[in-house]
Amino acid sequence: MVAEATQERTLVLVHGAWHGSWCWERLVPELRERGWRVSMPDLPSSSGDPEAGMYADAAVLRDHLAAVDGPITVLAHSYGGMPVTEVAGTVPNVTGLIYLAAHMLDAGEALVTPLGGAWFDADEPVIPVPDGANELMYADVPADLADAAVARLRPQSTRSFLEPLTRASWQQLPTAFVVCDEDAGLPKVLTETLPQKADLVRHLPTSHSPFLSRPAELADLVGEISDALAGLPAPSPA
Repeated sequence: MVAEATQERTLVLVHGAWHGSWCWERLVPELRERGWRVSMPDLPSSSGDPEAGMYADAAVLRDHLAAVDGPITVLAHSYGGMPVTEVAGTVPNVTGLIYLAAHMLDAGEALVTPLGGAWFDADEPVIPVPDGANELMYADVPADLADAAVARLRPQSTRSFLEPLTRASWQQLPTAFVVCDEDAGLPKVLTETLPQKADLVRHLPTSHSPFLSRPAELADLVGEISDALAGLPAPSPA
């Protein structure tokens, strides 16, 4: 039933900070088995370019979404919630949003805003891969896969964490938030407050990166969420 229900739909996967589209490699086959068309942009802020901030990511994502035919569900992970929030509501084909342990913030907020400011050196052009990345992001991922993922992480542009949103697309579209119950990567203040903004909330018993630790369970959940979002009306304009 899931494959039949989603066979004409596209899921666009938007990766988080320090990552690239490679991070979805275990999830994509599971999604395709369930009938999804899948596409994945690479955000320039994670390419090592210090000039590429959140707005540059949003521009790349907008172009990517605009090139997709048919209805689109967007799944954002972690920092990926920022460019998704900025532009998803400007593309008519987008019909629903899934924030996977992602930053679901308001217009005027930068990624650092809810945390009271930067926890990194904002004068440096890039933010290095965090120390202890295995524990922060991949605590329940098999050790060999976690080590391989850490080896592929790249510095994140500082600008991407400082540029504020100009809109909040989740206010325009049916939206779900997935809480990763053992998440050490998303600060607790966010896991407690951000889900309250969503139309529906689901939980996974995982750390920050279930696309690597439990891809089949995540794919099943995406199908269930997509069906649930399809039954919700779009939020009324403010």
